[in-house]
Amino acid sequence: MSDNLSTLDSLPPEILNNVFVRLPIKSIVTFTAVCKTWKSLIQNPTFISNHLHHSNNNNKHPLLLFRHCSSEEKEHYILHFDNQDFNEYTRFDDFPFHGQSYDGRFQVVGTCNGLIFLADDLYGYHKFFLWNPCVRKFVKLPKPNITCFSHDAYDASVGFGFDSKTDDYKVVRFVTLEEKGQKGKSPPEVEVYSLSTGKWRMVTALPPVGAARGRKPEAFVNGALHWVALRKTGNKFLNFVMVFDVGEEVFREIALPKLSDQNGDGYSVMVSISAYGNSLALFQQLFLRLRIWVMKDYADASSWTKIISLADVVLIEGIPRACIPKGFRKSGEVIMELYGGYLGSRDLKTKEFKDLTIRGYAYTFVGSYVESLVLLDKPNQQRKRQKRKRNNNRQGSNLGGRNS
Repeated sequence: MSDNLSTLDSLPPEILNNVFVRLPIKSIVTFTAVCKTWKSLIQNPTFISNHLHHSNNNNKHPLLLFRHCSSEEKEHYILHFDNQDFNEYTRFDDFPFHGQSYDGRFQVVGTCNGLIFLADDLYGYHKFFLWNPCVRKFVKLPKPNITCFSHDAYDASVGFGFDSKTDDYKVVRFVTLEEKGQKGKSPPEVEVYSLSTGKWRMVTALPPVGAARGRKPEAFVNGALHWVALRKTGNKFLNFVMVFDVGEEVFREIALPKLSDQNGDGYSVMVSISAYGNSLALFQQLFLRLRIWVMKDYADASSWTKIISLADVVLIEGIPRACIPKGFRKSGEVIMELYGGYLGSRDLKTKEFKDLTIRGYAYTFVGSYVESLVLLDKPNQQRKRQKRKRNNNRQGSNLGGRNS
């Protein structure tokens, strides 16, 4: 083994790069402990970017990330192959944030290039983490500019995306201030966190008048974040898609198709948005029916097409169970969470329902996932925190010794 390592160590850096970029993540992380030269090469931002590019271009076995919460309010993160058998690939048992959220669980806002963005933005509890479980590293975001202490009551929605022009990851926070009047009658305040700077800043571009619909899912597609938003016109609310270009940091909006609702007021419409390949899909739940719309041509509102209308109740083990759409598989099947913690997928052409034999409890998140080395070049905040704790304990012991 040592002879093989010596042979590898003698290779030029460009050949080592070509070798390492093809290896499994676990092997690459292990190799950072072999020698300083390899550690420096692997933790170089260029190598991390090249590895991600290689993974995305050679992704023959797509993965889906599932998060569900157990009855003990423990969060479980599991990767499954997005294939016919839906085999489990791996699970991340060392979730580092147990007990750190206000109500026992984080909102999984989204995933991007191996990073999972977790948020707890309720009741003045501002905790945000970017976490890469593959390399066991995370970044804790600082407190945002707008809090309940600085602006009193507000509603906030967050999104997470990647700026390919600057190779930067950004968190976007839409805040509707109650002091500015009724929801949907004024533009939101918008701030952006940049991983490269480690800071929040206010966006100068003026967003459309409207408010993102609470903690509803966002969709990151074609370099832009998309939320379903509400705008008040007269005595009624209008739903539309609020779009934020992560690279250019400008806004636009996309009209929704004409949606059926109970009383002609868009406020009561139960609707959410999802990525659908390189475009968007819309879920509407009404009168025990699930309607799915797809935008055939991205950004062309006239191309919204209703592709199916289904009963949102499925029989499992002889029991009718209400279902909530969570996202799409690579095949185009829609993944559903059923009452009682059951997860399944439905073929939109045949309407056939498939039990995925995954049992959660609630608060399930489903999203596509690509393993990456992103954050491997960042300091390990967990170790830094433990080191500070040890130093504080040591200082306390020293003070106690002096005072005795």
